Amino acid sequence: MDLNLANIGNDTATYSISIVQIRMKEDGGFETITQPDADQRFAEKYIRFFPRSVTLGPNESQVIKVQLTKTNELTPGEYRSHFYFRAVPKPKPLGEKEKNVDTASISIQLIPVFGITIPIILRNGTSTTKVTISDLAFKTVNDTVPNLSLVFNRSGNMSCFGDLAVDYASPQGKVTRVGVANGIAVYTPNPKRRFQLNLKNIQGVDYKTGSLKVTYSAPSDVKPERFAEAELTLR
Repeated sequence: MDLNLANIGNDTATYSISIVQIRMKEDGGFETITQPDADQRFAEKYIRFFPRSVTLGPNESQVIKVQLTKTNELTPGEYRSHFYFRAVPKPKPLGEKEKNVDTASISIQLIPVFGITIPIILRNGTSTTKVTISDLAFKTVNDTVPNLSLVFNRSGNMSCFGDLAVDYASPQGKVTRVGVANGIAVYTPNPKRRFQLNLKNIQGVDYKTGSLKVTYSAPSDVKPERFAEAELTLR
Protein backbone atom coordinates (compact mmCIF):
# COMPACT_ATOMS: atom_id res chain seq x y z
CA MET A 1 0.00 0.00 0.00
CA ASP A 2 1.21 3.53 -0.76
CA LEU A 3 0.41 6.87 0.88
CA ASN A 4 1.11 10.08 -1.00
CA LEU A 5 2.32 13.04 1.10
CA ALA A 6 2.27 16.41 -0.70
CA ASN A 7 3.43 19.88 0.30
CA ILE A 8 0.92 22.38 -1.08
CA GLY A 9 2.51 25.33 0.71
CA ASN A 10 4.88 27.98 -0.61
CA ASP A 11 7.87 27.03 1.58
CA THR A 12 10.01 23.93 2.01
CA ALA A 13 8.69 21.80 4.87
CA THR A 14 9.84 18.76 6.82
CA TYR A 15 7.37 16.17 8.09
CA SER A 16 7.90 13.37 10.58
CA ILE A 17 5.76 10.25 10.28
CA SER A 18 4.90 8.00 13.22
CA ILE A 19 2.16 5.74 14.49
CA VAL A 20 -0.06 6.65 17.44
CA GLN A 21 -2.90 4.92 19.22
CA ILE A 22 -6.21 6.73 19.55
CA ARG A 23 -9.44 6.22 21.47
CA MET A 24 -12.70 7.58 20.09
CA LYS A 25 -14.90 9.16 22.75
CA GLU A 26 -18.67 8.94 22.80
CA ASP A 27 -19.00 12.50 21.45
CA GLY A 28 -16.77 11.66 18.46
CA GLY A 29 -13.66 13.34 19.88
CA PHE A 30 -10.29 11.61 20.13
CA GLU A 31 -7.64 11.10 22.77
CA THR A 32 -4.22 9.48 22.55
CA ILE A 33 -3.68 6.28 24.54
CA THR A 34 -0.85 3.80 25.09
CA GLN A 35 -2.81 0.72 26.16
CA PRO A 36 -5.76 -0.72 24.24
CA ASP A 37 -9.22 -0.69 25.76
CA ALA A 38 -11.07 -3.95 26.23
CA ASP A 39 -11.82 -5.52 22.82
CA GLN A 40 -9.47 -3.05 21.06
CA ARG A 41 -6.39 -4.21 19.16
CA PHE A 42 -3.60 -2.09 17.72
CA ALA A 43 -2.38 -2.52 14.13
CA GLU A 44 1.12 -1.10 14.76
CA LYS A 45 2.69 -4.53 15.35
CA TYR A 46 1.72 -5.62 11.84
CA ILE A 47 2.83 -2.52 9.90
CA ARG A 48 6.17 -1.38 8.48
CA PHE A 49 6.55 1.93 6.66
CA PHE A 50 9.29 4.12 5.20
CA PRO A 51 10.57 6.76 5.07
CA ARG A 52 9.82 8.16 8.55
CA SER A 53 10.89 11.71 7.77
CA VAL A 54 10.41 13.69 4.56
CA THR A 55 11.53 17.13 3.40
CA LEU A 56 9.49 18.55 0.53
CA GLY A 57 9.78 21.72 -1.49
CA PRO A 58 6.71 23.67 -2.61
CA ASN A 59 4.32 21.44 -4.61
CA GLU A 60 6.56 18.41 -4.17
CA SER A 61 5.24 15.01 -3.06
CA GLN A 62 6.63 11.79 -1.63
CA VAL A 63 5.26 8.25 -1.61
CA ILE A 64 5.21 6.55 1.79
CA LYS A 65 5.51 2.78 1.41
CA VAL A 66 3.41 0.71 3.81
CA GLN A 67 3.85 -3.05 4.21
CA LEU A 68 2.00 -5.66 6.23
CA THR A 69 4.01 -8.06 8.34
CA LYS A 70 3.33 -11.04 10.63
CA THR A 71 -0.03 -11.57 8.94
CA ASN A 72 0.03 -15.22 10.06
CA GLU A 73 -0.44 -13.94 13.63
CA LEU A 74 -3.66 -12.07 12.85
CA THR A 75 -6.66 -13.61 14.57
CA PRO A 76 -10.19 -12.80 13.33
CA GLY A 77 -11.26 -9.26 14.08
CA GLU A 78 -10.11 -5.68 13.57
CA TYR A 79 -6.80 -3.98 14.30
CA ARG A 80 -6.49 -0.18 14.24
CA SER A 81 -3.70 2.36 14.66
CA HIS A 82 -3.25 5.88 13.24
CA PHE A 83 -0.50 7.42 11.13
CA TYR A 84 0.56 10.79 12.52
CA PHE A 85 2.02 13.31 10.06
CA ARG A 86 3.65 16.20 11.94
CA ALA A 87 5.23 19.32 10.49
CA VAL A 88 8.69 19.84 12.03
CA PRO A 89 9.44 23.49 12.99
CA LYS A 90 12.35 25.02 11.12
CA PRO A 91 15.57 25.17 13.18
CA LYS A 92 16.99 28.55 14.09
CA PRO A 93 19.75 29.50 11.60
CA LEU A 94 23.28 29.11 12.95
CA GLY A 95 24.92 32.38 13.87
CA GLU A 96 21.67 34.28 14.30
CA LYS A 97 22.05 36.75 17.15
CA GLU A 98 19.68 36.78 20.05
CA LYS A 99 17.41 39.80 20.20
CA ASN A 100 17.80 42.11 23.17
CA VAL A 101 14.94 41.65 25.57
CA ASP A 102 13.68 43.60 28.53
CA THR A 103 14.74 41.49 31.51
CA ALA A 104 12.07 43.20 33.62
CA SER A 105 9.28 41.69 31.56
CA ILE A 106 8.19 38.21 30.55
CA SER A 107 8.34 37.17 26.90
CA ILE A 108 6.61 34.08 25.51
CA GLN A 109 7.08 32.79 21.98
CA LEU A 110 4.54 30.30 20.67
CA ILE A 111 5.53 28.12 17.73
CA PRO A 112 2.52 26.20 16.34
CA VAL A 113 3.16 22.61 15.29
CA PHE A 114 0.65 21.25 12.78
CA GLY A 115 -0.22 17.59 12.44
CA ILE A 116 -2.85 15.25 11.08
CA THR A 117 -3.74 11.64 11.79
CA ILE A 118 -5.33 9.06 9.49
CA PRO A 119 -6.50 5.61 10.58
CA ILE A 120 -5.04 2.40 9.25
CA ILE A 121 -7.35 -0.55 9.81
CA LEU A 122 -6.59 -4.24 9.31
CA ARG A 123 -9.50 -6.67 9.18
CA ASN A 124 -9.41 -10.44 9.28
CA GLY A 125 -12.50 -12.57 8.97
CA THR A 126 -16.18 -11.84 8.45
CA SER A 127 -17.73 -8.70 9.88
CA THR A 128 -20.60 -9.13 12.34
CA THR A 129 -21.07 -5.36 12.79
CA LYS A 130 -24.56 -3.86 12.86
CA VAL A 131 -25.62 -0.23 13.29
CA THR A 132 -28.85 1.39 14.41
CA ILE A 133 -29.80 5.06 14.83
CA SER A 134 -31.70 6.25 17.88
CA ASP A 135 -32.46 9.28 20.09
CA LEU A 136 -33.33 11.62 17.22
CA ALA A 137 -34.03 15.14 18.48
CA PHE A 138 -34.56 18.42 16.66
CA LYS A 139 -33.90 21.92 17.97
CA THR A 140 -33.25 25.41 16.67
CA VAL A 141 -29.95 26.99 17.75
CA ASN A 142 -29.97 30.75 18.36
CA ASP A 143 -33.48 30.86 16.88
CA THR A 144 -32.04 30.49 13.36
CA VAL A 145 -30.00 27.29 12.89
CA PRO A 146 -31.95 24.00 12.62
CA ASN A 147 -30.06 21.20 14.35
CA LEU A 148 -30.53 17.44 14.48
CA SER A 149 -28.94 15.24 17.15
CA LEU A 150 -28.84 11.45 17.14
CA VAL A 151 -26.97 8.41 18.42
CA PHE A 152 -25.22 5.71 16.37
CA ASN A 153 -25.41 2.32 18.09
CA ARG A 154 -22.74 -0.14 16.96
CA SER A 155 -22.45 -3.83 17.79
CA GLY A 156 -20.20 -6.56 16.41
CA ASN A 157 -16.51 -7.11 15.84
CA MET A 158 -15.53 -4.23 13.52
CA SER A 159 -15.83 -0.46 13.13
CA CYS A 160 -18.34 1.16 10.80
CA PHE A 161 -17.69 4.01 8.40
CA GLY A 162 -20.22 5.75 6.18
CA ASP A 163 -22.13 8.83 5.03
CA LEU A 164 -25.16 10.39 6.67
CA ALA A 165 -28.05 11.96 4.71
CA VAL A 166 -31.05 13.80 6.12
CA ASP A 167 -34.21 14.29 4.03
CA TYR A 168 -37.17 16.48 4.95
CA ALA A 169 -40.62 15.27 3.91
CA SER A 170 -43.42 17.85 3.89
CA PRO A 171 -47.00 16.92 4.86
CA GLN A 172 -47.75 16.94 1.11
CA GLY A 173 -45.02 14.36 0.50
CA LYS A 174 -42.37 16.58 -1.11
CA VAL A 175 -38.86 15.38 -0.19
CA THR A 176 -35.91 17.80 0.15
CA ARG A 177 -32.37 16.95 1.18
CA VAL A 178 -31.47 19.23 4.07
CA GLY A 179 -28.28 17.73 5.48
CA VAL A 180 -25.24 15.64 4.54
CA ALA A 181 -22.25 14.50 6.57
CA ASN A 182 -19.67 12.24 4.95
CA GLY A 183 -17.06 10.01 6.53
CA ILE A 184 -18.66 9.30 9.90
CA ALA A 185 -16.96 6.48 11.82
CA VAL A 186 -17.81 4.59 14.97
CA TYR A 187 -14.61 2.81 15.96
CA THR A 188 -14.31 -0.36 17.99
CA PRO A 189 -14.78 -0.97 20.82
CA ASN A 190 -17.29 1.92 21.15
CA PRO A 191 -20.93 0.77 21.32
CA LYS A 192 -22.25 4.26 20.52
CA ARG A 193 -21.41 7.70 19.18
CA ARG A 194 -23.40 10.87 19.73
CA PHE A 195 -23.63 13.15 16.71
CA GLN A 196 -25.09 16.55 15.82
CA LEU A 197 -25.67 18.08 12.40
CA ASN A 198 -26.79 21.59 11.46
CA LEU A 199 -29.45 21.42 8.74
CA LYS A 200 -30.03 23.79 5.84
CA ASN A 201 -32.56 26.59 5.86
CA ILE A 202 -34.31 26.07 2.52
CA GLN A 203 -37.31 27.93 1.18
CA GLY A 204 -40.40 25.78 1.48
CA VAL A 205 -39.01 23.66 4.33
CA ASP A 206 -40.96 24.18 7.56
CA TYR A 207 -39.28 22.38 10.45
CA LYS A 208 -42.42 22.77 12.57
CA THR A 209 -44.25 20.12 10.60
CA GLY A 210 -43.49 17.13 8.36
CA SER A 211 -40.74 14.64 9.16
CA LEU A 212 -37.00 14.01 8.90
CA LYS A 213 -35.62 10.75 7.51
CA VAL A 214 -32.02 9.89 8.40
CA THR A 215 -30.03 7.37 6.36
CA TYR A 216 -26.54 6.03 7.16
CA SER A 217 -24.95 4.31 4.16
CA ALA A 218 -21.64 3.07 2.80
CA PRO A 219 -19.49 5.81 1.18
CA SER A 220 -20.53 6.60 -2.39
CA ASP A 221 -17.27 5.24 -3.88
CA VAL A 222 -17.87 1.69 -2.64
CA LYS A 223 -20.62 -0.89 -3.11
CA PRO A 224 -23.96 0.73 -2.14
CA GLU A 225 -25.12 -0.52 1.24
CA ARG A 226 -27.57 1.01 3.69
CA PHE A 227 -26.42 0.49 7.27
CA ALA A 228 -29.26 2.11 9.18
CA GLU A 229 -32.16 4.54 8.94
CA ALA A 230 -34.56 6.30 11.28
CA GLU A 231 -37.35 8.84 11.07
CA LEU A 232 -38.45 11.76 13.27
CA THR A 233 -41.89 13.37 13.16
CA LEU A 234 -41.62 17.15 13.59
CA ARG A 235 -44.02 19.05 15.84
